[in-house]
Amino acid sequence: MRILLTGGCGFIGSAVVRHVIRHTGHEIVNVDCLTYAASPQALEHAPASPRYRFERHDIADAPAMARLFAQYRPDAVMHLAAESHVDRSIDMPSAFIRTNIVGTSVLLDAARHYWQGLDRAAQARFRFHHISTDEVFGALAPHDPPFTETTPYDPRSPYSASKASSDHLVRAWYHTYGLPTFVTNTTNNYGIWHFPEKLITLTIINAIMGDPLPVYGAGQNIRDWLFVEDHAEALVRALQHGQPGETYAIGARQPRTNMQVVISLCAILDELRPDPAGRHERLIRHVHDRPGHDFRYEIDPTHAENALGWRPRHDFEQGLRRTVQWYLDHASWWQAIRKERYAGQRLGQAATLEMS
Repeated sequence: MRILLTGGCGFIGSAVVRHVIRHTGHEIVNVDCLTYAASPQALEHAPASPRYRFERHDIADAPAMARLFAQYRPDAVMHLAAESHVDRSIDMPSAFIRTNIVGTSVLLDAARHYWQGLDRAAQARFRFHHISTDEVFGALAPHDPPFTETTPYDPRSPYSASKASSDHLVRAWYHTYGLPTFVTNTTNNYGIWHFPEKLITLTIINAIMGDPLPVYGAGQNIRDWLFVEDHAEALVRALQHGQPGETYAIGARQPRTNMQVVISLCAILDELRPDPAGRHERLIRHVHDRPGHDFRYEIDPTHAENALGWRPRHDFEQGLRRTVQWYLDHASWWQAIRKERYAGQRLGQAATLEMS
């Protein structure tokens, strides 16, 4: 199978590329415009494979997308390219609208015109797999049941609203044009090669450097955490077995509060990299919450598990320890990012005010 994959130099996309090249015989055409969060290094040895190709393009560039379909004639699309950080969406929502909504519509139309020119057998085999987030479903109260594939949409941030819009476009192209699309929604991912702006990576790096560990509000917001390599395996299984018009909610059944996550990270670092100044928990600082901070996300992945024959391989403690060790071993990668692209500053609010 030849896969046209968008966003393959991003966090989840690069994990998919690595998985495909290591564990399957599929070919990958990686389409990425290399924004601030892209890391070609995360592809590791994939670029050396004869089954890998790279094309630097913006998915909102319609002529470029049409040319790529005509040139490579893919059997499937995996659409991961997206602006994905909630805090950045608060600061610059227009970038999220352009990539996540306009870019998705451009890619869908290029795929539709290409698919309509295929013979009947190739049309039946073709798949357009759109990778999305559980944030489109809004927020859960403490005792609400987890999200499922049938949970109504209720996005609360510019990021989740833009992803909800793209999900609706993907389904509309299936119902209106017959394009064989399907959607996967997932929980918070974490793991290796993650751009250091989100909770787990920011906490690890700040702790290594002896800097404050910011926690929004009281730290009681809850997320379901999925190791990125487990997610990559699930996505490839979905591409191989997913049915047009379907939705698959992919989660790990491992919810934790933000404070639990930060305290666990501190404990692992106390063991792996003790700080002569004291325990890492001393660095925790509660800061004013971000605007519209959803309280809880959690997915019931029963349907996806049964349909795809998939379960995550990492429990949270195992995955977290592996992640911390990776950042300890790859300091040169994140140090360069800190110096050149993102220094760890607060995003999504004009200023950070300490609460305690």
